[in-house]
Amino acid sequence: GDVIAGENGMTLYTFKNDTPGVSNCYDQCATNWPPLIAAGDAVAEGDYSLVERKDGSKQWAKQGWPLYYWIRDAKEGDTTGDGVGGNWEVARP
Repeated sequence: GDVIAGENGMTLYTFKNDTPGVSNCYDQCATNWPPLIAAGDAVAEGDYSLVERKDGSKQWAKQGWPLYYWIRDAKEGDTTGDGVGGNWEVARP
């Protein structure tokens, strides 16, 4: 089915250990699952909001759920992170 992709065309994911409005993916987790960081002047709109990370940066979220890339996706359309560890799933429109 359809998935949400970042501006670079790569699939985005949500993390079941997050809570709406809060990212719980840091350190090695964030190395493997890079957060979708928002530009400093980004403005939330519709289903898309901004979550503040521990370092003060802002991360995009859909319906409150922070969005991430998966380091092992190699090309646009890859969804190899779906289901990893039972905690990750592709973000859907």
